[in-house]
Amino acid sequence: MSKIMVVEDDLTLQETIAYNLENEGHTVFTTADGSLALETAREHAPDLIVLDVMLPGLDGLSVCRILRKETTAPIILLTARSGEMDKIIGLDAGADDYITKPFSLGEFLARIRAALRRQQRERPYPVNHLEAAGLRVDIIGRRVQKNGRALSLSHKEFDLLVMLMRNAGAVLSRDLLLTKVWGYDYVGGTRTVDVHIRWLREKIETTPATPRFIQTIRGIGYRFEEAS
Repeated sequence: MSKIMVVEDDLTLQETIAYNLENEGHTVFTTADGSLALETAREHAPDLIVLDVMLPGLDGLSVCRILRKETTAPIILLTARSGEMDKIIGLDAGADDYITKPFSLGEFLARIRAALRRQQRERPYPVNHLEAAGLRVDIIGRRVQKNGRALSLSHKEFDLLVMLMRNAGAVLSRDLLLTKVWGYDYVGGTRTVDVHIRWLREKIETTPATPRFIQTIRGIGYRFEEAS
């Protein structure tokens, strides 16, 4: 059967959904946090994502927009808001379906089955590459090319570049980059991020002193610009 990620901060509802999906033979991954949802999706590559709109930390719409750049898996939004504009915003964010709480469990499972059938017919290819600004990143093979020329990046430089490109256009704080790339238990300071950003710029920027792609956002962190 399929791998399904359920992102819902109402733990009772989360457990109910997971229990019924598992009863239908699916493998279910759960989380109640938007940022952790991104990590879980990238680690497990789910075939379908059930995503609550109102989440602590990173909200569901932001998670949806980021994941839609990385996966073709169906995304079904759950929300207590039933207005037409709310649905339009959700669908424009990249969702495939929109279910208003409270909902019938039978209808919910039917929508899951329908979305998985459509996904199986389309047979999309997984997103294993990132491309922008003349860069091509092979995530599985951990290789990077710029304008067809291979670049030699360190392990952390590679992870930092992938993190920035996956969230192109978004400002990522130094603390967030330190946590995501170096880990929660890293004891060094955010200066480590600045040093690796400088090294990375020297390899991907034509003029590192006036970077075009990795922009510094004073007092916050960095943003990757896709424009070449």
